[in-house]
Amino acid sequence: MLKGISPLLSPELLKTIAAMGHGDELVIGDCNFPADSMNQRCIRCDGLRATEVLDAILQLFPLDTFVEAPVTLMATQPGVLDGDPPIWKEFREIVDKYEGADKKFQQIERFEFYDRARKAYATVATSEQAYYACIIIKKGTLV
Repeated sequence: MLKGISPLLSPELLKTIAAMGHGDELVIGDCNFPADSMNQRCIRCDGLRATEVLDAILQLFPLDTFVEAPVTLMATQPGVLDGDPPIWKEFREIVDKYEGADKKFQQIERFEFYDRARKAYATVATSEQAYYACIIIKKGTLV
């Protein structure tokens, strides 16, 4: 254990986010996301919600300020839900807490999201059961 670092961040996840550079992307997937087959670097966070993992990561992880939208969500399929998935509000609250309300989110179609996930630095597999709880965050700089 380390002081000041969430116990939700395993040594493997800490090493991964520390090794990432400016512009690298990290995918946090829900329980239905094919995280293991998307990327060679897959960190398991079994038993944790995507929101818990995002909150723990953003305590240490700066979002990119050189892109318009450093946060990407998987867009909903037409006719599946009325309005935005409730978890998106939770994601927004977490990002706002650490990065301010000016950070833009973008939505991309499911298969485009999968293509981005394959190119990401790593994926994180969670046990999140909420619909459309997959998110990509782009790492920024400290200065």
